[in-house]
Amino acid sequence: MSKTEFGVSVAEELVDDLDGVTEQCVDLQASRSEVVEAILTAFFRGEIDHEARIRELIIRRRKGTL
Repeated sequence: MSKTEFGVSVAEELVDDLDGVTEQCVDLQASRSEVVEAILTAFFRGEIDHEARIRELIIRRRKGTL
């Protein structure tokens, strides 16, 4: 599988959470990128309506309820 790099701006509190998860996976020697890729893989491989779910998440994030 080939990979593409791209920049993503993330809220600082999410970076702190991401770093926490990465630290919990120290035995796997997982990088932040690998953790983010695992999260994205789980999301896109799941049996959900991705368009509806992402719309809901964006709306909730903007309202501050996420």
